[in-house]
Amino acid sequence: MDFSNQISRDNLNPGDHIYSWRTAFVYAHHGIYIGDGKVINFTRADGLEIGTGTFLDKIIVSLIPTRNPCSTCGDQSNLNGVISSCLDCFLVGGNLHLFKYSVSPAFLMATLRGGTCTTAPSDSPEQVISRAKYLLFRNGFGDYHIFDNNCEDFAIYCKTSLVVSKNFILGRSGQASSVSAAAWVARIVSLLASNAIRLFADIGVRKDVTKVPVETLVARARQG
Repeated sequence: MDFSNQISRDNLNPGDHIYSWRTAFVYAHHGIYIGDGKVINFTRADGLEIGTGTFLDKIIVSLIPTRNPCSTCGDQSNLNGVISSCLDCFLVGGNLHLFKYSVSPAFLMATLRGGTCTTAPSDSPEQVISRAKYLLFRNGFGDYHIFDNNCEDFAIYCKTSLVVSKNFILGRSGQASSVSAAAWVARIVSLLASNAIRLFADIGVRKDVTKVPVETLVARARQG
């Protein structure tokens, strides 16, 4: 089984969910590739507090790569929400990886890091791109929060239209679930136990999810 997920730009297809690890592999940034070298992604302005209310805020902000304004995208450092970036701005010098869908539970549990795959199936590329563009034009994915509403959540929603009920304690994304699992087990339990928690939190396994049309999602967000 191939767990690396790294791909070349030549192998990219419109509708792909892609990601790139940031400094020291602390976290990854996710987005939807829509073709013509463009990626729709959900972000926050550089330097803003992430909102965890913990020491992680300062650590992760300090790891945001510095970048000069792009001749294609301009200066995006102060933009919040859903934006369109060129592939170079999205990667910020990092490697390109493809998020995998419809993996087996065994495959998901064997991965070393969360935020790289899900057991959930993807919708068609046309549906994925349509959702991403709808959210881009309306900046309709709410406020960024590293645990509750992050870039991986955005990309997974675009790929599946699945939404988790608000009263459930775990976040939607594998990346956030991995951090939550690590906090719960205080880093002293086995990798197998941690991955079992991540499998339980996977959006393709959970029972508290439903498909929500993008128009409904945006309308709900505007209603607060």
